[in-house]
Parts: sequence; structure tokens; C-alpha cells
Amino acid sequence: MTQAIAPRARTLVLLFLAAVAALLVGAGPAAAHAALTGSDPAQGTVVDTAPTQVSLTFSEKVATTDGSLRVLDPKGKRVDTGKPANVSGTTYAVQLHAGLPDGTYTVTYQVVSEDSHPVSGAYTFSIGAPSRTSVPVSGQEVGGGVVGGLYGFGRYLSYAGYIVLVGGAAFVLACWPRGTSVRAVQRLVVSGWLALTAATLSLLLLRGSYTGSGKVADIFDLDLLGDVLQTKTGAALVSRLLLLAAAALFIAVLFGAYDKRDDEEKRDLTFGLAIGGAVVAAGLAASWAMAEHASTGLQPGIAMPVDVLHLFAVATWLGGLATLLVALYRAPADQPVEASAVRRFSTVAFGSVVALVSTGTYQSWRQLGSWSAFTDTRYGQLLLVKIGLVALLVGIASISRRWTGRLAGTGAPGSRATVAAGVGAGVGGGAGKTAPAGSGGAGKDPGTGTGTGTKQSKKQGAGKQGAARAGAGRGSGEEPGDAGTGAVGSERAAQLARQRAAEDTARQKRLRDADPHRFGLRRSVLAEAGVAVVLLAVTTALTSTEPGRTEQDAKAATAASSSSSSSGTGSSSGALTLDMPFDAGGTNGKGVVSVDLDPARAGGNEMHVYVTRPNGRAFDVPEVKVALTLESKSIGPLPVAPDHITTGHWSASGVQIPMAGEWKIAVTVRTSDIDQVTVSKNAQIG
Repeated sequence: MTQAIAPRARTLVLLFLAAVAALLVGAGPAAAHAALTGSDPAQGTVVDTAPTQVSLTFSEKVATTDGSLRVLDPKGKRVDTGKPANVSGTTYAVQLHAGLPDGTYTVTYQVVSEDSHPVSGAYTFSIGAPSRTSVPVSGQEVGGGVVGGLYGFGRYLSYAGYIVLVGGAAFVLACWPRGTSVRAVQRLVVSGWLALTAATLSLLLLRGSYTGSGKVADIFDLDLLGDVLQTKTGAALVSRLLLLAAAALFIAVLFGAYDKRDDEEKRDLTFGLAIGGAVVAAGLAASWAMAEHASTGLQPGIAMPVDVLHLFAVATWLGGLATLLVALYRAPADQPVEASAVRRFSTVAFGSVVALVSTGTYQSWRQLGSWSAFTDTRYGQLLLVKIGLVALLVGIASISRRWTGRLAGTGAPGSRATVAAGVGAGVGGGAGKTAPAGSGGAGKDPGTGTGTGTKQSKKQGAGKQGAARAGAGRGSGEEPGDAGTGAVGSERAAQLARQRAAEDTARQKRLRDADPHRFGLRRSVLAEAGVAVVLLAVTTALTSTEPGRTEQDAKAATAASSSSSSSGTGSSSGALTLDMPFDAGGTNGKGVVSVDLDPARAGGNEMHVYVTRPNGRAFDVPEVKVALTLESKSIGPLPVAPDHITTGHWSASGVQIPMAGEWKIAVTVRTSDIDQVTVSKNAQIG
């Protein structure tokens, strides 16, 4: 029964991988990590006169190109003048042609957020009055389709390759040095390197199309590849490829010169090899940290090292688990994984879990910001799934730990006890007595209940069987006429030797697999590996999902912007709020100025001005001045000098608005003796 488990294990893992691949390929576009928080003109507004520019404000800085921000007339013709410019902080504007006719205009944007993810969308505004438009607003998502699916699968494969490469090497060095000579383990680690290398090259080629047109034909566009190499993500991918060259040298030493040394020499080399491997592994992990979530937002200087440690802990745990699974199923009978190696891995895995929980707690706080984000945002919901999977994995690992303890009790102290029944390579000592090494195996095998000797060994005895194994040129005993030293006799002897060697190997495997402790450990480790595959898929999805903190901030800003635009354009009275980012220069010149006007109609009004830093805290600047201009009637500018009330708050009463119309509200903010800036917005008053 245990011999059938290996095919079942392969089938189960392949099914998991197929399901995850289908999930990634069939998924929609990656959720953006920079959100649109404001626009001027605002979505759905109707302005009396054609604006000179369109500006968009995002939740973080973004990268733009010539076609990143486009304004299209009702017929779909482009009416902007070119590449958008960063006017202040996270606000980007594109100039419009003069004399635009009345009608509905469509604004489309496609940018790349600071943490490498593409952002796209569209909205409309009208000049004079709304009109029919031939430009579709839907279908503006980026990062989907075939290219998006390939890119998502490449990201999953790169994480999987890193985990197998780093975890497999760590398992061999820290837990099972003799595993360097096991072919199955060698193939696993090399496969991890190949997967990571292939995925990195694929991501580099796909990147330009993924963040741009999304067309398969653009994958091999060398101009796009050149543009990618100049971005932060391109630099990270190239750095990863260079580090993979160093990783190839590490693998060659680990399974070459290191493997050929005896145990004493291996102990002397292990420390130096471990230090070199750790440096390469940390560098590879940093190639993710420097280009994704950790590189932007709160505390990037702390977040990036934490992210590196988090990924390294994941690789040590899950990659070591994969290596242990391969060793349990694929290691030769004369090279079994030892119970002591499993015990050491149990200790390493426990330390990895502690590091994983500690770093994960910090990352969760940084990306969510509030308890409500766990349930109100997609990032929080995926994080809850990940936490549940980690808890399940730890629970199964505790079962594996108990099996390990039982196995340790069955092996003789100091012997090469296997994780099955304490059977050494070619040495008796398992479930029952076996023949001594090299005897020919004529005795009974109590573990299996069947005789292990061959027909010839029963007739001729152990001595003749040994001679037959040595290929001495004699006959097998069944056909005396065939005895001799000719080619036929030599071929027969070699065939018999191979047959008996295969029988001995099968006998050792049956004896090893018959132990219930080994069978239990194999099942629990297989279950851990299955959960780990799903956990990796959820983790990959998390890295391409907008953080909960950003999503909630964007929703709040969008709601405030919608409220301001509706109160400023759609009614004859009511409070009007305008938010305007500014950058006066210097080391402390960025912030947001908000103007509240109540009741926002002709006649007397009360004005409040608030100045805050980018993080929302009150900004005590030296001076704030306001001017109102009604350009359509050549009225103004009408100066307003608000009184300083408290830190970041100015107020003015009895502000007279002579008539209704679209007023330009300009605010001058002075942040130092020499640094000041004027920002403005148009709003319908009255």
C-alpha cells in the first residue's frame, strides 16, 4: 500500500498546481496599489468654460508616459497636448487645447504605482452641457488578459522557485549534510534555481506589455524592454538575475566539492558555505522588497528588511518541507533521511514560524491600519485566509513533530537511524532480524512476512550466491551447461547481479515502508506540502492586491471629493470644500490646503482654511492668503486675509461673493521666509 503513495503524492501536487495556475490565469486584472483620490474637473461635473488643464491626484506617486493621461472629445479625438507633468506631490496634470467646444469629454489614465503595479481607469466631465460620446468608459482596466495571466503565473513561479532553492539548500546545510549526494534532492534544488531564473526572464519580457498595451505582440518589443530596464522594477529583476548567477556557483560547490568531502571536512566548510548562501538568499529576497509593497508607504526603511526576513523565513520553512517530502519519497534505500535530520528540521521550522509570525504581524499593521480593514477590504479578507492556512499548517506540523519523536525513539542512539524503522544502509536492525550485510539475504524478513532469498540461493547457499553476484563467469546453477567464461556467461552473470540488486533494494524499501511511524510522517508531511501550495498562491495574490490602508484612504478621499464637487456645482447653497495639494519646495514644503466656504452662495459667507501635512497632521505655516476671481465677468481677484485660529487653521467671516458663477479660488501658502506657492481650483458658487 505504501508503494502506491508516491504516485498519489505526485498526482495531488500536480492537481494543486493546476488549480492554482487556473486561478491565476483566469483571474482579473491585479488590483492597483495607487488609487485615484481626486480630479479637476471632477467626475461628472459640468463646467461653464473649458478648463486649461486636467489634473489627477493619486494616493501615492506614480510613473507616467506620453499616453498615461489622455483627454478625448465626444468623437474620441485626443485634445490634450502630451505627457502629463507632476505639478505637486501626487498630483499630475496635462494641458488641453484652447477653445474646446461644449460637450462631454472622457479622461483616461494608465500609470504605474510606486510599488510596481499598473493602475488604470476613466471618467467623464462636460463643458457647457452633457452630450453623447462615442468613447467607452468601461474596459479601461490594465494588467488583465493573456499577458496579465502570464505575468501572474510568472510571479507565482518565481516565489515557488525561490522557496525551493533557498529552503532546499538550507535543509541540506543545517539538517542533512549527507543529502548533498541524494540525486532527488539535487534535482529539486536545481529545479528551484531553473524555475526562478526562467520566471525572472519571463517577467522582464512581459513587464512592458503588462503595464502598457497588454498585447502579446509587444512582449518581444525591444524598445519596451529598454524602457523597463530604466524602471525600479526592471532594475530589481536584473539584480535578481545577477544574484542567480552567484546562486548557480553556490549550488555547484554545494553538490560538487562540498559533497565529496568527508563528514569532518564538511563540518569545517558548512559555516562558510552557510554565510555565503545566506547573503545570496537575502539579496534575492531584497529584489522583491525594493520594488513592491515594502518600498513605499509607511516606514520603508524598516519595512524592507522586515520583508526580506519574512520571505527568508517562508523559504526556510516551506522549502525545507518540500525537500523533506522528496527525501521521504524519493531517497534511495541506502541513503535514507535520518531521524536526527528530521529533528533538526523541526527545530529550524519552529524558529522560522516564530520569525514569520513576528514579521507578518508588523506587515499586517502596516498594510491594514485598522481592524475594520480585515473585513472591509479585499487585502484584509485574503490576509484572514492566509492566517487560517498558516494556523492549519502549524497544526499539521505539530502532528509531524509527534511522528518525528516516535521515530527518534525507534533508532539506536548514534546510529544512522532512518525516519522509518531505524534501518541503516545495508545494516539490519528494523522491524525484525535480517541477514548481515553482504550475506545474500537468505533469511526471512519478519517485517514483510515473506522470504527474501532467491531460488538459487536456497539451493546453493550464500557462498555461491555471492559468487554469482560477483559475476565470476559461472552458471546460475539451473543450467550447468551454460557455465564458462564466454560472453554469454558474463552477460548472464551481470543480468543476475542486476536482478538481485533490484530485489535487495525492493526488500529494503518494503522493510522501511512497513513501519507505521514512517507511514504516518509521510502522510502528515504530504498534507503540509498540499496546504503550503495553496498558502503560496494566497500570498502571491496578496502581493498584487491593494493594501487595506490604501484602499480605505482612497475610498474616504473619493467620497470627500464627490461631496465637494456636488456641493460646489449642483445646488444654490450649501457648504463647499476644496482640497488642493501644494509643494512650496524645501525640505518641509509639501502639504494639502483645504478651503471650506459656507453657504457657498452670493452674499456673505464664512471661510475656513486648513493646512495639513501629507500624513494628515496639522501644518503650522507662517502665512495663508486667499483670492477669489470670477474670470467670466472680469471680477477680482478679491483678496481675503483669514485670521490664524490655531495650528493649521485660519478663518474669515463675512466673505462677500458679489454674484453667482464659476469662481477661481486661489490660495497662497508660505512655508518659510523664502518658500511659498499658490494653488487654485475653480468652483461653482451660488
